[in-house]
Amino acid sequence: MEKQNEPRIFSAAGEDVWRPEERSIWTARSSTDGDQALALLKSLLDQPRWLAPYHLYDDVGSELFDKICELPEYYLTRTESAILDRRAAEIVRLARPECIVELGAGTSQKTMLLLREQVKQRSRGVFAPIDVSLASLRIARDSVEKNFPHLTFHGLHGQYEEGIAAIEKKLPTLFVFLGSTVGNFDYWQFENFFSHVSRSMGADDYFLLGVDRVKDPALLIKAYDDSKKVTAAFILNVFQNVNRILGSNFDRKNMRYEARYNTEWQRIEMHAVATETQAIRIPSQQISFAWKKEEKILVEISRKFDPEQLQAQLRCYALDPVAHYTDDKNWFSLVLFKKAAGNR
Repeated sequence: MEKQNEPRIFSAAGEDVWRPEERSIWTARSSTDGDQALALLKSLLDQPRWLAPYHLYDDVGSELFDKICELPEYYLTRTESAILDRRAAEIVRLARPECIVELGAGTSQKTMLLLREQVKQRSRGVFAPIDVSLASLRIARDSVEKNFPHLTFHGLHGQYEEGIAAIEKKLPTLFVFLGSTVGNFDYWQFENFFSHVSRSMGADDYFLLGVDRVKDPALLIKAYDDSKKVTAAFILNVFQNVNRILGSNFDRKNMRYEARYNTEWQRIEMHAVATETQAIRIPSQQISFAWKKEEKILVEISRKFDPEQLQAQLRCYALDPVAHYTDDKNWFSLVLFKKAAGNR
């Protein structure tokens, strides 16, 4: 899969998991609409109903999220970008990666700051973003090829877990997980994710994690319920993707968006709420149910973190904190971890 004289990015087992999709982009062989349909059914028939957030990122959803990142209320992107701009050189100097793997990469705009330093300090390397949006990977590929021709691009079109497991452990890698996307994980997902990360990392690997911090709920609500209603459009657009995968009949006209901050669990909860009772039909599975008026479907959560507690917690997953960076307001944190020496 790699060009001659380039480092081997995929492990032997990983090569069997991925098939060429198009130039410099690979797709996980296990990624099928049938798998997604079963996962959707399980969550929609749960009590209460919920959706996995990766369903948000079809092509339209990815475009809407890019617009969210530019909103004045949504401080996360610009705050994290400012930290990276100041600290990218130090991060690359500490991690000394031959490969940078970004999880949930989108178009990789913030990660370009790390790639710039990778080229300055190490002249070459591999960039392997992982994302469920093929359109976003194409944009990232074209940008990297234009701005960093000395880097090799391998886009991985699939889920985090598949991508992480496929990387060759002998290749010194910096895994990058930005945007406080880890806040989308519920507690059991958090446990599974970091257990998998720890098992998959090699002895010389580092993990850079961006997390939003606990703060004034009023500020958080503004960030997730913006005045232009772009976030509402993003969250409710998920049902277009659900209808495509399931052949279902969710009607956007009969739902509204609701965001609330759960103080006890320190998280924003984003719901779709039925404004009228809808008879939801899934003909392919011969399943139907009533989505009752005022009933909620939890589409996404965004947990907020205490960075000191988080660093202590990740030690339990054999990830030792190396450096902690924040902004002047202490709104956001970037934490660099290394695989613990006794667990390599």
